[in-house]
Amino acid sequence: MMIRALFTLAALASVVGALLTVTAKNPIRGAMALLLSILGVAGLLLGLHAQFVATAEIIIYAGAVIVLFVFVIMLVGPEPSSPTDFRTIVSRSIAGLAAGSGAAAIAFALARTAGRPEQLPASHHELGTVELFGRELFTRGLVPFEIMTVLFIVAVVGAVALVRGDRKPPSERQP
Repeated sequence: MMIRALFTLAALASVVGALLTVTAKNPIRGAMALLLSILGVAGLLLGLHAQFVATAEIIIYAGAVIVLFVFVIMLVGPEPSSPTDFRTIVSRSIAGLAAGSGAAAIAFALARTAGRPEQLPASHHELGTVELFGRELFTRGLVPFEIMTVLFIVAVVGAVALVRGDRKPPSERQP
């Protein structure tokens, strides 16, 4: 019963956080909603007995990435309101159609397989351990791990370049 309650609460936090992230008008509130979604995913990982991955998720994403997002938002300074021109309406409509099509495809695939439960094979006794995770990360996953590090550095440099790019006072800027 406790596992089911944890799953329900974590799944609800993930979905609500994701929806609030996408629909938030204030970028800081969007980042906080993303934090809620990340914590929900960590709860789901705890329900799967993947404590190390859940802890890494909280430390890396909640502790570092969200702080980086909030830092960049504070440096750049969000616009008071987003423009609603023709391009914005078209791009949001296309994104909504793509998300709706994806959701419909997932619902169709789930409906086709709903009546046929399938027995999963037994898992290996090392599955989810820190040793197995470290072995996989530093053998087959080393290059993607390093590429991810480079991407984070590029994101930070890009954020700093955006902030430092326009140093004129607001009275001297072109309208």
